[in-house]
Parts: sequence; C-alpha cells; structure tokens
Amino acid sequence: MKFNIFIILSTLFLLLSCDQTAINQSKKLDITFDKKYKNSGFSLIYNDDLKIKKIDQRSLTIFHKNLKRKSNVKITNPLNGKSLIAEVKSNRVKFSPFYNSIITQRIAEELELDLNEPYIDIVLISKNSTYIAKKTKTFEEEKKVAEKAPIDGIKISDLNSSNKTKKKLQKNNKFSYYIKVADFYYKKSAKNMSNKIKSEVKLKNIKIIELTKTNYRLLLGPFNDIQSLKDSFEKMNSLYFENLEIIKDA
Repeated sequence: MKFNIFIILSTLFLLLSCDQTAINQSKKLDITFDKKYKNSGFSLIYNDDLKIKKIDQRSLTIFHKNLKRKSNVKITNPLNGKSLIAEVKSNRVKFSPFYNSIITQRIAEELELDLNEPYIDIVLISKNSTYIAKKTKTFEEEKKVAEKAPIDGIKISDLNSSNKTKKKLQKNNKFSYYIKVADFYYKKSAKNMSNKIKSEVKLKNIKIIELTKTNYRLLLGPFNDIQSLKDSFEKMNSLYFENLEIIKDA
C-alpha cells in the first residue's frame, strides 16, 4: 500500500515538473519573439536577370533575409512619404547584404521609387511575427543601445534658427548617405566601438552624434557615390553587426 502511494506521488511530481518546464520554455519563447524590426536602406528591384527564386512582378511581396515568411511589412519611400503593405515571400533567397530586401516592379512603381536610388524604410507590422536575429559580433558589453531615434534622415551641420524651416522643406536631391552603425546609451561606448571599427576594418570617416544626453549615434560617412557606400557597408558587414542601416543626409 505504501509503495503504491509512493508511485502515485512520484508520478504527480513528475507531471507537475513537466508542466512547469513547459511554462518556462513558453516564457522564453515569448521573450525571444517580441523583438521588432525596422530598417532603412536600399532595395534591389527584381528582374529576370537575377539568378534567384522567381517572384511575381505584379505582387506586393518581397524577399528578405531576416524576416519570417508571410510576415507583413510596411514599406515607405521616405522621399515622398508614399507607403504600402507587403508580405515576405521568402527569407532563404541569397543576395548582397547591402540591400535590405528584394522588391517587385509593382512595389517600385506604386512608391514611385528612383530606380537608380531605390531607398526605402521597412517596418515589421505583423502581429506575432518575429525578427530572426543573426549571431552577431556586436561587443555586447559595450553596446548599450538606447531606443532608436527617428530614422528619417539626419543633418550634421548646424543651422541657424532663421534658415531651419526653409531647409527642412527643401529636398536633398544629391546622393549623400550615412551608414548608421548603432545608437549607444553612453558616449564612451560609442567611442570604444569607433576605435574597434578603425582598427578592424580600417574605416576612418566616423562620426558620433549626440541625439540626447543618453543617446549617441555612431555614423560612417557621408558617402557621395553608391560604390564607396557599398564598399564601406560590406566592410562593416564583415563585423556581423545585427542591423546596419543607411540614412539619407537630410
């Protein structure tokens, strides 16, 4: 009799332990899947000469490296404010890391993108969709990243108050972009990262911008032609940063 009671109690203990383990695993998954994604950069407009998986040119679908299939994204042309909702068709298509996505001809037409400079913002909007973070070499002990500031452009030069309004209304049509490395909580952290970039990839055109007293943005640039921008971006990508962005000089 005592042996039977022991067996019953042991079974109940094991079942409760399994339930608790499942709960703990569920909580871990929730934490992982809460990570959101947004990026500014150049897209690659699909054409039949690309030796990749086919995509319907009249669809509102994209290829993306880090977003799950069937995730919904909002794509915006920052130069005219036009936007639309598209779906990720695949995240397994291989293309240059310089491009943040491959989009269809229809998307390019509806957003009225400059085909020579197809610059877009992508924001993940799917409920319960996830950003697949890459295994990165991002120096976590130094990278105290604050909440991202707006990414609709940044002006480096100081403007006096009388000209500021006029400048904001004017579009900057010349090719001038920065690579946004990251935002840091401490200026010292940004400086440490700047030094690592200089030593590891030999890039020197680095700027630290104070957005607030607790938000310092590390930028490379400006770049005035797409080839130098692309070369520097690919050097930075060799350091396995999680989400490099390209920001147009406002």
